[in-house]
Amino acid sequence: MTFSHHCKRGVNLLEIEHRSKFVGMAMDMAMASMSHHHQLLTSHTTLSHLKQLHAQILRSNSNPESLLSKLVLSSSSSSSTLHYALSVFSQFPNTDTHFSNQLLRHLSRSPTPHNTLFLYHNLRTTNAFTLDSFSFPPLLKAVSKLSAFNHGLEIHGLASKLGFLSDPFIQTALIAMYASCRRIMDARLLFDKMSHRDAVAWNTIIDGYCQNGHYDDALRLFEDMKTSDMKPDSVILCTVLSACGHVGNLSYGRTIHEFVKDNGIALNSHLQSALINMYANCGAMELARELYDGLLSKHLIVSTAMISGYAKLGMVKDARFIFDQMIEKDLVCWSAMISGYAESEQPHEALKLFNEMLRHRIVPDQITMLSVISACSHVGTLVNAKWIHTYADENGFGRALSVNNALIDMYAKCGNLGKARKVFENMPRKNVISWSSMINAFAMHGDANSAIHLFHKMKEENTEPNGITFIGVLYACGHAGLVEEGQKLFSSMINEHGISPTREHYGCMVDLYCRANLLRKAIELIETMPFAPNVIIWGSLMSACQVHGEIELGEFAAKQLLELEPTHDGALVVLSNIYAKEKRWNDVGLIRKSMKHKGISKEKACSRIELNNKVHMFMMADRYHKQSNEIYEKLNEVVSQLKLVGYKPSTSGILIDLEEEDKKELVLWHSEKLALCYGLISRRKESCIHIVKNLRICEDCHSFMKLVSKVYQVEIVVRDRTRFHHLSGGICSCRDYW
Repeated sequence: MTFSHHCKRGVNLLEIEHRSKFVGMAMDMAMASMSHHHQLLTSHTTLSHLKQLHAQILRSNSNPESLLSKLVLSSSSSSSTLHYALSVFSQFPNTDTHFSNQLLRHLSRSPTPHNTLFLYHNLRTTNAFTLDSFSFPPLLKAVSKLSAFNHGLEIHGLASKLGFLSDPFIQTALIAMYASCRRIMDARLLFDKMSHRDAVAWNTIIDGYCQNGHYDDALRLFEDMKTSDMKPDSVILCTVLSACGHVGNLSYGRTIHEFVKDNGIALNSHLQSALINMYANCGAMELARELYDGLLSKHLIVSTAMISGYAKLGMVKDARFIFDQMIEKDLVCWSAMISGYAESEQPHEALKLFNEMLRHRIVPDQITMLSVISACSHVGTLVNAKWIHTYADENGFGRALSVNNALIDMYAKCGNLGKARKVFENMPRKNVISWSSMINAFAMHGDANSAIHLFHKMKEENTEPNGITFIGVLYACGHAGLVEEGQKLFSSMINEHGISPTREHYGCMVDLYCRANLLRKAIELIETMPFAPNVIIWGSLMSACQVHGEIELGEFAAKQLLELEPTHDGALVVLSNIYAKEKRWNDVGLIRKSMKHKGISKEKACSRIELNNKVHMFMMADRYHKQSNEIYEKLNEVVSQLKLVGYKPSTSGILIDLEEEDKKELVLWHSEKLALCYGLISRRKESCIHIVKNLRICEDCHSFMKLVSKVYQVEIVVRDRTRFHHLSGGICSCRDYW
C-alpha cells in the first residue's frame, strides 16, 4: 500500500469521523425536536395552536407519522379540535386498523365518549378503515357510558354480520351495553348463551342487575356463580356487598364476610370499604366498627367509608371522632364529614368545617358545594347565602346546573325570593328540577299565583312536570287557600300526566282541606287513600282541629299520631293544648306528667335575627343579650305605640292555668318580639329585618309584626316552621291565612 493511498485512507477516516459527528448532532437535534413536539402535544389548548404544531411537524424531518399519530390522539378528546383531528387522520397514507382501534379506545376512555361514536360513523361513511374484533369493545363501552341504545343495536348487528359474536370480549361488552341501557333481560339472554364465562363476565351481569335495581336477582346470580366453580374475586364481592346494602340484607352480607374469611381472600382497601358500607347501609355500625378497629392499617378509603356510614345514620359525633383521628384527609373525606353535618341538621358545623377545609387548601368539588349550599339553606341567613354564591361563581361552579338549582332553594329558604328568581332567570339551561325549585320557592313564600303561572309556563316550554313539581304547586295552593285550583291540579296530575299520587301528594291535599276548614273532606280523603296515613298527615289534621276548635276530631287525630310515634312531642303538646282550651286541667296534668316521666320535652321556641352580617339568637323572656336592657325598653316603647292604633295582646295561644295579666306579660316576651325590637334598635334605616323562628309564629306575634311594619314603616320577613311571612304597611303576604 503506497503512502498516497494511506493519506487518502486517512482523509476518508477523518471524513467518516466528521460525518459521524454531524449525524450524531443531527440525531440529537431531531431527538430534541421530537421531545419539543411531544411537549407541545401535551400542552396545546386551541385549534390555532394545533394548526401551528401540525405545520411544525410537517416541516420537520423527524418521524412525522409517529408525531402526527400522537397529535391526532391528543386533540381528538376535545369537541373543538375533533374535526381537525379527523381531517389530519384522513390524510394518513396508510390508515391501519391498529391505530384506528387505538383512537377508538382513547376516545371511549375520555370524558367525551360521544366522540367515539362520531368518529365511528365518520370513518364508516368514508371507508377509512376496516373493523376487526378489537374495534367493538371500545365502541360498546362508549355506548354504555351514553346509554345510547339505538347505536348499541346497530353495533351489535354489525358485529353479528362480521362474525365476531363468538368473541368473549365482545360478548361481555354487549352485556354491559344492554345493562346500562336498562335492558337487563337482553343482557341476561346474552350471558346465558356464552360458552365460556370468566370472572369479568360474571361481574358485568351481576353489576348490571345492581344498576337496574334488581338487587335480589344479583344475589341469586352470585349463588349460581359459586355453584359453577367460578371463584369470585374482590371486584365481584364488592358488587354483591353493595347489593346487600341496598336491600338491607344483613344476614347475607355477613355470609359474604364469612366467605371472605374462610377462603383466605385478601381484604384490600376496596373490599374493606365495601364491607363497612354494607354494614352501615344495614344499620349495623357496631359490626362496621368491629371490623374497622381490627384493621392493622386504616386506609384513607376505609376511614372515609366509616365516616359516611356514621353520617348517614346521623351519628355525627362518631363520624367526627374517626375524622379527627385521620392523619391524611382527601377531598372525599372532608366532603363526607361536611355532608354528615348538613344532613344531620347541624348546618353551622358544616359551614365551620368547610372554612377549615379551605384553610387546608383543599379545593372543593361540586358535591362539596351542594352540601355547603344545603347547610346555608338550613341556617337561613343571607350573609352565608351571599358568601357561598360569590364563592361558587368565583371558583367555576356558577354554570353548573345542579349548583344553580341548589342556589334557588337556598335563597328561597333564606328569605330572598328576588335573588332566587334572578338565579333562575339567568340560568343558561333549565331542567325539571330548576322549574320545580322555583315553583316551590314561590309556594313557601305564599305567592301561589306566581307558582301556578310558572307551572303553566313550564308546560308551555315543553318541560314535563314530575311528582316533585306537583308537590310544590299543591303546597302553594294549600298556603293560599286555593281549594278549587288544587283539586284541578291533583286531577290533572293523574289524568293528564299519568303520575300516580304518592303519600306526599295526598298529604298536600289533606293540608289544603285542613287549612280551608274543610275537615270533613280531609277525613274522607284520608279514609280513601291507598296508603296508611303517616305522622305528617295526622299532624296536619290535628293542628287544623286545634286552630278551628274541633276538639273531638283533634283528640282522635292526636291519638292516631301517637300510636305511630309515641314520643312525638308536638302531638302531646297539641293534645295538652286541646284539653287546656276545654279547661280539662287534670288531663293536661296527666299528659305533662307522662312527658316528664318519658323524658319528652316541648321544643323551646327561639328566634334568630341577621343584622350587619351577624346572627343574634333570642329565647322567650331572654335576658342574655348584652343589649337586653335596651331591647326591653324598646319593647315597652313599641307596645305603647301599637296600643295607640288598637293593639291588644291576644292570650289565646297561652294554654296554661295563669291569670290573664300574667298571660299578657308572657305573650309580650315571645322570642320573635325580642328579635324584632333588637332589629329596630340596630338596623340601618333602609334595611329589611329578617327573623327566623324554629316554631310556627303565634297569632299575637303575627298581629304585632303587621302593626310594627305599618307604624315604623319597616319591611319584615319572618321565616317560621312552615312558611315565610313578608310584612309591609300592615299587610302580610299570607293574607292572615297560615
